[in-house]
Amino acid sequence: MKNQRLFLILSFLLIVLRVQADDLDDFIRNQMRKRSIPGLSLAIIQDGKILKAQAYGFIDKEGKLPVSTNTLFQAGSVSKSVAAMGALYLVEKGKLSLDEDVNVKLKSWKVPDNEFTNEKKVTLRGLLSHTTGLTVHGFPGYAVGGKTPSVVQILDGTAPANTPPVRVDFVPGSRWRYSGGGYTVMQQLMADVTGTDFPEFMKNTVLSPLGMKNSTYQQPLPPELAKITATGHYNNRSVVEGRWHVYPEMAAAGLWTTSSDLARFAIAIQNAYAGKSGNVLSQAMARQMLTDQKNRDGLGVFLQGDSATLRFGHNGRDEGFDALLTASADKGQGVAIMINANDNSHMMNRIVDFIADYYHWTGFPVHTAKPVAVDVDPNTLKAFEGRYELFNNRMVTFKAENQRLFTLEDGFVDEEFVPVAHNKFTSTDRNVSVIFNSDAAGNVIGFTLEDNDQKYQRKVPRIGPLAAAHKTNVDPDPSRTPKIMVALQAMVKGGKILEEATGLSSGAKRDFAGGMREPETLKSLTFMHSENVAGRGIQRHESDVSEIVTYQLKSNQPDTYILVHLTADGLVTDCDLVDR
Repeated sequence: MKNQRLFLILSFLLIVLRVQADDLDDFIRNQMRKRSIPGLSLAIIQDGKILKAQAYGFIDKEGKLPVSTNTLFQAGSVSKSVAAMGALYLVEKGKLSLDEDVNVKLKSWKVPDNEFTNEKKVTLRGLLSHTTGLTVHGFPGYAVGGKTPSVVQILDGTAPANTPPVRVDFVPGSRWRYSGGGYTVMQQLMADVTGTDFPEFMKNTVLSPLGMKNSTYQQPLPPELAKITATGHYNNRSVVEGRWHVYPEMAAAGLWTTSSDLARFAIAIQNAYAGKSGNVLSQAMARQMLTDQKNRDGLGVFLQGDSATLRFGHNGRDEGFDALLTASADKGQGVAIMINANDNSHMMNRIVDFIADYYHWTGFPVHTAKPVAVDVDPNTLKAFEGRYELFNNRMVTFKAENQRLFTLEDGFVDEEFVPVAHNKFTSTDRNVSVIFNSDAAGNVIGFTLEDNDQKYQRKVPRIGPLAAAHKTNVDPDPSRTPKIMVALQAMVKGGKILEEATGLSSGAKRDFAGGMREPETLKSLTFMHSENVAGRGIQRHESDVSEIVTYQLKSNQPDTYILVHLTADGLVTDCDLVDR
């Protein structure tokens, strides 16, 4: 009788677990369908072990070959976290010091001294925590089969490098700024002190010891590994030419891996943090890795939560690939997600929230309360449609539908906001609200973003309405359109043509030196709308934006719209392609 009762209990538990798995799988597939994500790889950590490793979808949008748990994805900036472990290993071996001037050990290249390094020097601690003052945020990579630069050429910004030189432009340690350039300096530093190629060093000291057998920093990939990769897709779901890009900036962006291997990496940090033996890092070093240096940045990982709910992780993006890794420091929980698309939505965060909710993870805050809707006049709701500058060079777009506001990301519906007052809307995904603000004439000029979890508010300025809401209009200043066309064409081409072009801000000339990926050609511009945004605090490429002009665009892409950001002097300082 006892055995029969035990059998019934176990059978019931298996049924419950199967239902939960089905719920999770259904949720993920539904999210992928909404966002047109070709493929996704997932690993869930529970009690310090991989509880679930699952692949969904296909290696490309053709949908013929399914993704497996061994399919390789590019990790983007999650590469930095794994590379950081290699650097900290060298610190523990006495090969490097966290607070020594990196120029002491650099041999092949030195950080150029200038007025910012007179008193404070670039250190490994600063490289790992993005506080060195070094430039170059990220890297676009290089076409498969094309010329790729050496690390020294990348650091100096010399051909065939497609990014500017990596230089110090503020006093090291004085503030935080994300720098992939800093991690590229670290890559050269590690190669110089070990005398070993970076991929080989990382394989021997980090990847193999942690059981990350499907991971490599080799760039480009050898043919036998290239056969088991996913294909990258841009945010419009077009395929990356050559299927992916090559990243000689390996420490910053060059890791090929799987979600299961990223989970193994997170588990290794959890084990080291707990003082368990057999790890790459000691407990003391793991705890230093998870100590806030500045701006909730540890040594190679970003931090969330308080001392009782501390979590670490990193997001990643390469051309056509996105990744997310998040894990608790001491509760044995975590999630790794990799997709073969650039997706600007909250999809991966929603998946993490769903997992944390039904596994009842206390260390991961989950927003479960649903806002109660009030009626809003349709005309009022329509007035809130449009684009807003969420933060520098990052727009959020609202579309009104069925008494709700929905954000649009990459042309797909993303987050739902429910009206809780005539001008206040609350997210159904997060504990976040937006309160729309108007000027004296009643025109919407922005919104106040309220984050009730983080307990802060900030103003978000309006860029303008949806382009598709306007028919062709008469341009109040038609003489500027030919000048804008010339400036945009120079931005597309980059190089010497951009250097010699007029009508562009200095920041645009600097930041578009390598050209723009799309549109590849510009055939014509048709004026649609212009909005005076002077005084709203919008800045692109270090220039204040005074006016934003919307054109319908004819190019090599299907007809779309382009938002052109102009300074008070009429100089083009940025542009954004949009589909409505």
